Amino acid sequence: MSVSVLLNRGGGTIAANPKIPEQVEAALKAAGIDAKIELIDGGDCEVRAKAIADRGDELVIVGGGDGSISAAASALVGSKTRLGVLPLGTLNHFARDLGIPTEIEDAAKLIATGHERRVDVAEMNGRIFINNSAIGLYPLMVRDRDVQQKRHGRSKRLAMIVASARTLARFNHERLTLTVNDEKARVDTPLLFVGNNDYRLDIAAPGQRESLDDGELSVFVMRKKTRRGLIAASVRALFNRARGDDMVMLDNVQRLRVESRRSQLAVSLDGEVVRAEPPLDYRIRKAALRVIAPPPEARQA
Repeated sequence: MSVSVLLNRGGGTIAANPKIPEQVEAALKAAGIDAKIELIDGGDCEVRAKAIADRGDELVIVGGGDGSISAAASALVGSKTRLGVLPLGTLNHFARDLGIPTEIEDAAKLIATGHERRVDVAEMNGRIFINNSAIGLYPLMVRDRDVQQKRHGRSKRLAMIVASARTLARFNHERLTLTVNDEKARVDTPLLFVGNNDYRLDIAAPGQRESLDDGELSVFVMRKKTRRGLIAASVRALFNRARGDDMVMLDNVQRLRVESRRSQLAVSLDGEVVRAEPPLDYRIRKAALRVIAPPPEARQA
């Protein structure tokens, strides 16, 4: 029986190398997997993954970046269908944190082993995310970056640099009320970060996660600063170099409610910016996703 393989035709790796689908098919065949390759648009990934899960397939393989993997995960959460990951994006944070190889041939061999792990996902008002969500500076930067790429054809890196400068120049702090588990507090902050499991901020492995099955949200609140201090702290956060006096980390969070006087907030979910009406209810969904990945001890080794 063939296995459906969804490849995001608009992803950076495939767009740069049109031979990737052939390489994927050959690598999976060499690993003993009869692959049925489907080139799809990124926006169709969730719909196709859900259709595959609904018909009862045991496995679906998705090739793309974190956005494609997140879309597929949204459809597969709570189902019996396992997710095989081919890291074909720019950053591939989810695959990296699970220890999935970056080379197509090695990732195909891993998928062929069928080693399943059940990992956590996070949720905001019913929307699933596998990496992180943010309110404040970051989603505004991402939205500005995306507009520049579409209108002016700028590279992702250049557009983000311009967007960062413009956003920092005009941004004000968000006044939010946070309910962490059952405790409430008001904060003024330029950036609220919510991660699926614990994110590291140390120099040794900034922005990485040691585990995806600890069952907790990783919540960071950037301290209110002067504009100059805000710019410095924001640049450090953007490059995963935040200092201890930049952020307040909230421990042991399973549920988080974010309230605001605004009628809508710009929120990023795995790099996609959406408009959402507060309150925003975040929660962790333990062991909700079946994914093919090395055992944790193999990653540590």
